[in-house]
Amino acid sequence: MSQQSQNYSNHSRIHPLFHILLTLLTAGLFISAVVELVRSLIAGNQVFPAVLFLIISIMFIVIFLIVRSYPLKAQDRAIRAEENLRHYVLTQQLPDPRLSVKQIVALRFASDEEFPALCKKAAADQLSPDAIKKSIQKWRSDDYRI
Repeated sequence: MSQQSQNYSNHSRIHPLFHILLTLLTAGLFISAVVELVRSLIAGNQVFPAVLFLIISIMFIVIFLIVRSYPLKAQDRAIRAEENLRHYVLTQQLPDPRLSVKQIVALRFASDEEFPALCKKAAADQLSPDAIKKSIQKWRSDDYRI
């Protein structure tokens, strides 16, 4: 759990090994592969190894993106299920079906007191996730998602 209370200004979190180190290494790998391919083309050397190096770097970029997107989708599904249950417990009704997953993910930060009304407002006004978060008066922390 976090030491300070979570709010709009500090709710974003970074995992340094993934968001900084792996991003820089992936970018460096791709740039190196492009530089090597250009050098090989200019020198008229063996282009095949440079092309393979570029293909491998592109494969790594795709893997890098998938490694991040799949867990986020799973977390979004879990959050949607949790917030549907919370809404049902608080109101004995399911949330408005017009709410998108991104809106529901943003609504998870709302306290139980303001959650049902904010769900209605978000659906009626089609508030963006950022607008939803800015509308929250009493923040409910989520210390599990990165």
